[in-house]
Amino acid sequence: MQLHINHRTEYAYSAPVGYALQKLRLRPATSALQEVQHWQVTLDGGKFEAGYADHYGNQVDLVSITPGVEKISVTARGTIVTPPNNGVFGKTYGTAPLWHFKHPTQQTQPGPAIREISNVISQSNDTLDGLHALSAAILKAAPYQTGATHSNTTAEDALAGGLGVCQDHAQIFVAAARAANVPARYVSGYLMMNETVNQDASHAWAEAHIESLGWVGFDVSNGYSPDERYARIAIGRDARDASPVEGLRIGPADETLIVSLQVQQ
Repeated sequence: MQLHINHRTEYAYSAPVGYALQKLRLRPATSALQEVQHWQVTLDGGKFEAGYADHYGNQVDLVSITPGVEKISVTARGTIVTPPNNGVFGKTYGTAPLWHFKHPTQQTQPGPAIREISNVISQSNDTLDGLHALSAAILKAAPYQTGATHSNTTAEDALAGGLGVCQDHAQIFVAAARAANVPARYVSGYLMMNETVNQDASHAWAEAHIESLGWVGFDVSNGYSPDERYARIAIGRDARDASPVEGLRIGPADETLIVSLQVQQ
């Protein structure tokens, strides 16, 4: 499937900003599940300072804001071709070892709710079936609902609160899988929705490692494994590791975020 993607992120400030630095993970890489035919990231109101590949293999850009501006926008656009697949990324490994993806982070530290739901995995005959059962159990325990959580909500709090979005679902899944000693990681990217071109956010899902298959994807929010409608941007142990945009600024100005995203064939 050929996916045409246009992703624009705009930050508007209530007063001129003297200094701000942002870290962008907006350059998808060609892999077993996608071929990046062409891709471009452009800036308005800032400049590129440096670029590098992080320890997960994500392509990262550091950008600074032009001093005194009240708006900065980042646009990522291009075309990605994805083959038919069943969500299996396979036995493809980077520099981060598997044990690294068994360790919790601040966002994925298991509490009573995570530990309880992780028991679903061991109730199945094999790990793959158990992970599918876990995905279904998470969506039942914390149905998709915008506005109930925020970017810093932990997996434990989202599950205990009983509502969440794709970021929460992915973090709950990786936290529960790790609690059951299964390596798991967070994936950020794009999803082509069959009846919706315009979206207000990128997507997120989880991957768990099964010895016989390698990395396998689970989209808890939609109740199935990623297929050819998905394009990957970045991976990490939690949402912060794989966030498309993160940064810091100095000054008292209030900030407004506007995201415009189109994913279509």
